[in-house]
Amino acid sequence: MHRYVALLRGVNVGGVKVAMADLRRLVTDLGHADVRTYLQSGNVVFGSDVRDAGRLARGIEQAIAGELGLTVPVLVRSGRELAAVAGGNPYAGREDDPTRLLVAFLATAPKPSAVDALAVPGGENVAFTVTGREVYLHFPDGGYGRSKFTNTYLEKQLGVVATTRNWRSVRALAELAEG
Repeated sequence: MHRYVALLRGVNVGGVKVAMADLRRLVTDLGHADVRTYLQSGNVVFGSDVRDAGRLARGIEQAIAGELGLTVPVLVRSGRELAAVAGGNPYAGREDDPTRLLVAFLATAPKPSAVDALAVPGGENVAFTVTGREVYLHFPDGGYGRSKFTNTYLEKQLGVVATTRNWRSVRALAELAEG
């Protein structure tokens, strides 16, 4: 059995409301084991014999649509992939405040031309590194909440679906996926 983390985009932070008990039940009903949610923002850790992350994501998306009537993009990472993300943050050694570090998870790797064109909106102090299907973000002067360099901005600029998690959540999900 392999460990996975499903990251739902835009759940319980905007207009889309999903109860975590419902989410756990849906993922369990799909035949996955040891299903746990983390916080209320659409993070699900589970075990599965399925090895295709895309298939897992589509299954969860379809279950949410079919049972809850909601269209919610789902991104899935293996426990190994999430451990690599948690161990590969280029800004972790420079920042003691985990609220200033985030990771945007991308549905697919963006085109190199989109990555080359990605720029921080004028007047903002944000560092970013795009690595495959992740964007590491560092906000040294303050929080993500006041920035224009948001998940939506990244989606528009890179042309891919994204969902962003703070560093504390990334580390916690990596730890849960290990178990």
